[in-house]
Amino acid sequence: MNQFSPYIPLLKQALRKLDSWRSQFGEDSSDFLDNSGQIENILSQLSERLEGNYPFHHPSYAGQMLKPPHPVAWLAYTLTATINPNNHALDGGPPTSEMEKEAVKELAKMVGYGDKYLGHLTSGGTIANLEALFVAREIHPNQSIAATSSAHYTHRRMCHVLNTKFLEIPVDENEIPDFNFIEKHAEEIGTIVVTMGTTGLGTIEPLSKILDIAKKHSIRIHVDAAYGGFFSLIKNDLPKSKDWDRLSEADSIVIDPHKHGLQPYGCGSILYKDPSVGKYYKHDSPYTYFTSEDLHLGEISLECSRAGASAAAFWATLQMLPLTEPGLGSVLRKTREAAVQFSDLLKESSSFQLYQEPDLDIVGYFRIPESAKTSEINKLSQSLFEDGMSRDNLSDSYHLSLYKIPADQFIARFSEYKADTDHVQILRSVFMKEEHAGFINDLADRVGI
Repeated sequence: MNQFSPYIPLLKQALRKLDSWRSQFGEDSSDFLDNSGQIENILSQLSERLEGNYPFHHPSYAGQMLKPPHPVAWLAYTLTATINPNNHALDGGPPTSEMEKEAVKELAKMVGYGDKYLGHLTSGGTIANLEALFVAREIHPNQSIAATSSAHYTHRRMCHVLNTKFLEIPVDENEIPDFNFIEKHAEEIGTIVVTMGTTGLGTIEPLSKILDIAKKHSIRIHVDAAYGGFFSLIKNDLPKSKDWDRLSEADSIVIDPHKHGLQPYGCGSILYKDPSVGKYYKHDSPYTYFTSEDLHLGEISLECSRAGASAAAFWATLQMLPLTEPGLGSVLRKTREAAVQFSDLLKESSSFQLYQEPDLDIVGYFRIPESAKTSEINKLSQSLFEDGMSRDNLSDSYHLSLYKIPADQFIARFSEYKADTDHVQILRSVFMKEEHAGFINDLADRVGI
């Protein structure tokens, strides 16, 4: 596994080159160097504090959606942060604004939007989804925004922020939306959110079917692909490829580069198929926009200040791993392979049960209890969750996460169990590091599968 230390000389070299550029403007009155001893002491303390983190860098960590960024990303971010450009306007970061436009163009190409689109980076998926729902409200101000009960809670929350009615679409035990419910409420719905990779189990919602219904009723479609968006690069390897084939028909799409795009937090993105929605962002500022007549990023964003370092980091990563199947797709293929391998081991196990076949790289499962009660599943899941993190031998430790499912939804799938709790707590493993592909057997041994 790559460690970050070997990259320090590369960063020093790049900093020296940037210092040469700085020196052309004359003497710098900064007194940072006078405080180098104090800074060294603070960084030493910081390093010790950071050791309190879980091992996000190691494949034994298969808990939440966390992993270190690609080395080229954090190097580019760190280098650019020494200048601290602001991508709200071209005045604040001319080079990084261009890098953002180039990177967003690649995202638009990846989802099939072609040359006509509107988009930019954001500080994360929450703000990106807020912008998408803001535009949805402006287009259909008197209609509801609908999303399934499996969708991220941010959609309901942002509808509250926007003072817009939110309509929850029920799902069955397989997380399939109630299409009759959508048809019944079609007149009151202005936009439907379709999640391509739920944050719970990575489920791909039936975009193709929902698009057909939406087109019939002139309903807009917003795709929340914050987690799953980059998997479109390997869509032919996925079980629901027909839904990925129609991604370009969505009116707006959110994708988070700080998840499978190997970026530092926070880096999200929003794309619109119709660039004319930029009119809903229209505003004026008396002091920022004077160096260019071109449309700048601040004119198509609800956010104001945004880190130019994020754009530089994403741009740099795309130079090494372009948005192609052999490029970034090769990383995603490994994470998908890891999930399939782990699922196969669960299906062969006599002591564990796979909850459902994974659509992406998240696997849900539970230990089979002696008594067929949901409360016993909950106890075993909690015990395994705590066991992995509490082992004295760190080389034998593991990190999982827990996922709650309504009891009636669980029983509909596993009728042999008796529901004596409101929810069933199962285990959840997120295999979003490419190193997981070579670690599955070891992890399974540690968990006891």
